[in-house]
Amino acid sequence: MYAIIKHGGKQYKVSEGDFLNLDHFNAEVKSSVEITEVLAVNDGSLKVGAPFVSGAKVVLEVVCEGKDKKVIIYKKRRRKDSKLKRGFRREYTRVKVTSIKA
Repeated sequence: MYAIIKHGGKQYKVSEGDFLNLDHFNAEVKSSVEITEVLAVNDGSLKVGAPFVSGAKVVLEVVCEGKDKKVIIYKKRRRKDSKLKRGFRREYTRVKVTSIKA
């Protein structure tokens, strides 16, 4: 059984027991979060919503919060003696999928 959920403008394919790094949101560690923006659920037969499947929800448990590895953004314009180097670390909330209800 799997579901496709929408969170923070991104779509994720999840199954029970999966771990995800979602965009940072305020939630206590070991608390549960319900997501009702379920785009599709497959439990033997595929159910697709328009835009969301009615009555479906995914329950997540917050594991921890953290920062990803640094991504280096480097821009260079040739023959202009112009360059720019910046770094970026995305904050995330790590969650575990505990149940999918269709």
